[in-house]
Amino acid sequence: MTRLSTFDKALLNLLQGDIPICSHPFAEMANRLGTDEDTVLNRLRELKAAGFLRRIGTFFDSNRLGYHGTLVALKVKPSAICAVAEAVNRYPGATHNYEREGVYNLWFTLLTPNAEYESIVLAEIRSLNGVEDMLRLKAKKKYKINVQFKLQ
Repeated sequence: MTRLSTFDKALLNLLQGDIPICSHPFAEMANRLGTDEDTVLNRLRELKAAGFLRRIGTFFDSNRLGYHGTLVALKVKPSAICAVAEAVNRYPGATHNYEREGVYNLWFTLLTPNAEYESIVLAEIRSLNGVEDMLRLKAKKKYKINVQFKLQ
């Protein structure tokens, strides 16, 4: 599959900002699109397999839920990047884990319910083989970017 159909575009537009909050959101989306739930679910699987979708999920206001986030930059020996990244990914609050060029070459965000737990997790990560240094970069101001691509 190399081209998106009109149906695909309408489906992807709904996914980006208008998923119904109900017990059967894909059935409701199907109703809006004039089809059935199985068609929507099958098409989503195909779009994901073809690389048009990475994931379907929600964003939540972590601060209002009692969580706080920290941007973490690690200096990791190049030979240990994969192992450290995999270890970081095992923590439930770790997100946006990616390799970067430069001295601090592995960056991720960490959401935790309190400062004590954050300290425990970061101490564990800091002690991983190959981690040479760590920066904890607390946000002073929150920026939230909501990018939606309206497909025609």
